[in-house]
Amino acid sequence: MKPIIGITSSVELGRDEYAVEIADTEAVLRAGGLPLILPHLTKEADIDQLVGKLDGLFAAGGYDIDPTLFGEEPHPNLGVIIPSRDHFELLLIRKMLEAGKPILAICRGAQILNIAAGGDMYQDLPAQFKGTLLQHQQKAPKFHGSHFVQVEKDSLLYRLTGEEQLKVNSRHHQANRLVPSPFVISGTANDGVVEAIESTVHRFVLGLQWHPENMARAEDAPSLRIFEGFIAACQDKEGSNEDYRHTLRRAAEAASHE
Repeated sequence: MKPIIGITSSVELGRDEYAVEIADTEAVLRAGGLPLILPHLTKEADIDQLVGKLDGLFAAGGYDIDPTLFGEEPHPNLGVIIPSRDHFELLLIRKMLEAGKPILAICRGAQILNIAAGGDMYQDLPAQFKGTLLQHQQKAPKFHGSHFVQVEKDSLLYRLTGEEQLKVNSRHHQANRLVPSPFVISGTANDGVVEAIESTVHRFVLGLQWHPENMARAEDAPSLRIFEGFIAACQDKEGSNEDYRHTLRRAAEAASHE
């Protein structure tokens, strides 16, 4: 049986339909998973049932994220937000983390993953990032790798790709900023922008700022290995996983004593 992989969907303002890029479903299928497009559920009981059925979650890219969810007012350069998607994905990701199920989060998905874990983000890199930026909204085909990412050698990302430096595509104006424990930064652009985060207490929870689903279409080997590793983790239901809730409880207790 192929593992069932939930793929988060987006909507367009003023349009009554869900949307998922074909590249997302293709990458999951090619790696051996069965993609399931997810609507924006509102009832917690429905999300609980969904988590019980999914073997893994692919949190896909899309529009911006409501900054009030991490305690900030909207920046003038904030783009479109979809509140129903924000609220659904926050609850879904938190429940998937608690269940110890694999998550691959891409671009916006990596940002909502970080927020779900207690982190925050830049609402607009050009306006808020201190330093000289690379071009993070490339003027090139989606599958083209336009800049480099330095990979931490003891990371899940390194184990998946076998590379200390990756050439990645880039089309974003937001990025993760504070990355909370038990998450760590495992990939960084040469300008200092966070490009990859991962959990240190789950067997597979990985957030990437770029779009390996597009690069996989062009037979990029590291991108293909990322999806293959994700699907393998979704099939390995007996894999080791520390209790995430216990980890969060210990962190909260330690913070209360500081």
